[in-house]
Amino acid sequence: MSSKSGIQNPGPGRSRARTRPTLGARPGSLAPHPFVLVNMAMTADGKIATANRAVSSFGSRRDRGNLLDLRATVDAVMAGARTVDSATVTLGPGPARYRRLRLRRHLAEYNLRVIVSRSGSVDPKAEVFRRRFSPILVLTTRRAGKLKLKKLRAVANAVKICGTQEIDFRRALRWLGGHWGVRRLLCEGGGELNDALFRAGLVDELHLTLCPKIFGGRAAPTIADGRGVLKLADAAGFTLKSMKRVGDELFLVFDARKRASTPGRPRN
Repeated sequence: MSSKSGIQNPGPGRSRARTRPTLGARPGSLAPHPFVLVNMAMTADGKIATANRAVSSFGSRRDRGNLLDLRATVDAVMAGARTVDSATVTLGPGPARYRRLRLRRHLAEYNLRVIVSRSGSVDPKAEVFRRRFSPILVLTTRRAGKLKLKKLRAVANAVKICGTQEIDFRRALRWLGGHWGVRRLLCEGGGELNDALFRAGLVDELHLTLCPKIFGGRAAPTIADGRGVLKLADAAGFTLKSMKRVGDELFLVFDARKRASTPGRPRN
């Protein structure tokens, strides 16, 4: 693998990647796409925001630290358009100590940032586009239309069309791995993006922070909204890897149980 972080000649605000460690990578050096982690905080009733989406950040300082710890292990951080639009989200590595940690792990100082918007509706004026410390990649579909694509190309480093109506995440992840050198990818929601990855069998590791709150609300989003599955046999299966209590929060890590029928995926 060449020593690049997605661009061969990094310009201003772009960090040149280093040789990456094998931490949590897929078996084999020629993996078809990145090792995918999902990290979410949820209430005790499984919500990630209130029904009106006014409250979406409710974890402790330790939960925030856990998020930054995970970002310090990956090549790229990915989130959906609504997540990026709803708050001052930059998807960056955080304070200097986390950037130093990345460098010690032979990662680029700043991670790549990936935004998913099948309709191209992400706001070009969102905070993430104002912070130019690392490349921003947008995954979308032909539904976006020429005008939206033009606006996105003006603010993003690359816009990749991965489907007509729905994003083909296998294709998108192969592109991230092949063209941008992404070996480890952290997804931070929202629920519809997570659901698409779960249904496609692309999630390798799930990190959940269980917070001692109840939001309730039929319309309140969960960690996996979207279409979901209709049969138990199609549900994404996981095995509990670790559990740690810090104060009143539980930090859970699950490994995916891969379905034998899923094509193109190495079995554990």
